[in-house]
Amino acid sequence: MPRSRFDELVTLAEDNNGLVTAENARKAGFTDSVLARLVQRGRIERTSRGVYRVPYVTPDRFSQYRETVLWAKANRGPERVAISHQTALAAYQISDANPHAIHLTVPKSTRLRRQKLKGIVIHWHDLTANDISVYEGLPLTTIARTVADLLDSNCRIDVIRRAISDARREGLVADSEARQIRRSVAQHIEGLNV
Repeated sequence: MPRSRFDELVTLAEDNNGLVTAENARKAGFTDSVLARLVQRGRIERTSRGVYRVPYVTPDRFSQYRETVLWAKANRGPERVAISHQTALAAYQISDANPHAIHLTVPKSTRLRRQKLKGIVIHWHDLTANDISVYEGLPLTTIARTVADLLDSNCRIDVIRRAISDARREGLVADSEARQIRRSVAQHIEGLNV
């Protein structure tokens, strides 16, 4: 059992890799002024508007992705957001994609009124529930949606083919789905050659 209110906040943050949103903290009974005092005292860090980090919780390789998702959802932001494009490939650990920025897809109607974090590329697309999978607790676009996004953004075909092969080998897609995705890539290439 937590010993203090701060321990309660730490417990809340541990579920999200050391991150907590102001909204989640409010739901747990923390006021904005308490969060501000904790920042002033160095107990927590404000990483972006509405997102805080407990500094001594060790981040993992997904921390920057979690922070990006929380940033987009903070302060009643959209619920249906997902890490996408080359960043989704990196999160799934398929292909040799090494994106220079974090790609995030949000609904077309989203108005992000807060300052965009550095190193984030926002894509506006209305994702369906079938376009999003949860991997390591992160909302990522599915392999099929990721490939479609990469085709639309003129990603190199060899990177896409490698991603499909790696996804199949890692068990992220079944043989039938991999074949269907490969067909969509072939149709895309045929359309370019017309």
